[in-house]
Formats: sequence, structure tokens, C-alpha cells
Amino acid sequence: MKAAPPFHKAEVEAAYAAFSASARDRLLAARTLIFREAEDPLIGPLTETLKWGEPSYLTEESGSGSTVRLGVTKAGRAALFVHCATTLIADFKDLYSDLLEFEGKRALLLPDAPAHTDALSHCIRLALTYHTRRKARG
Repeated sequence: MKAAPPFHKAEVEAAYAAFSASARDRLLAARTLIFREAEDPLIGPLTETLKWGEPSYLTEESGSGSTVRLGVTKAGRAALFVHCATTLIADFKDLYSDLLEFEGKRALLLPDAPAHTDALSHCIRLALTYHTRRKARG
């Protein structure tokens, strides 16, 4: 798998450094998947920034998707967060409730092992193309 690009903002790199080692490893692996999915021209370049102090990925240029945020839950689990007003977590559950864990309407808990990388990548793609797919459905 192609590595994620280097950090361009010191504050984003510092946010990753502040996570516990076990959470950081899973979050950095998810970051790599996010950038890999964004190589698709339909998604395009991402803006990597902080939202609520956590690394966040926006499709500002293409407008194709919903913001994806990486962080930890109140229970300390590494997670990928999406906007709670979207159908994304429900969509993810419909597809992968047997493989992945979720918390509420906004968090996909990142797996401890890379066993479900394909499912996680698909969920990331769905988030990064959310607006485009909604428009296509009319």
C-alpha cells in the first residue's frame, strides 16, 4: 500500500503525536487509507486540517464527500467519525455490521488488526463520495 503523504501542517502532526501509541497506529493506518481512496479523480485532493482538535479530511476541491475525522471515543477507542446528520454509519452497518464495530450515529471503531482493511477502505470511499452519490440518486 502506498504511504500517506507527509504532514503539511505541524498542528495536524502534533495531534497524531498526542494520541496513545496503540490508537496512533490505527489512526495513521486509517489516514493512509483515506489518502489512498482520495487518489480517485472523483474525490481528488483532500484538505487535511483539525476540527475539534482532531485530524479531519475534507473534499473541498471536488465537494464529493462528507468530512471524515479521526480520533478516539470517550472510551479511548480509535475511531473514524462522520457527520451524524448523514446516513453513513447506517450505510456502513448495513454493509459491514458482521465485520466492523460502530458507536452511535457517528463513529466507526477502527479495528485492532488490519484484517478488515477492504471493508474500512470501502467505508472511507463511501464517506468521501457521499455528496456525489446523494446527488446522483436525485
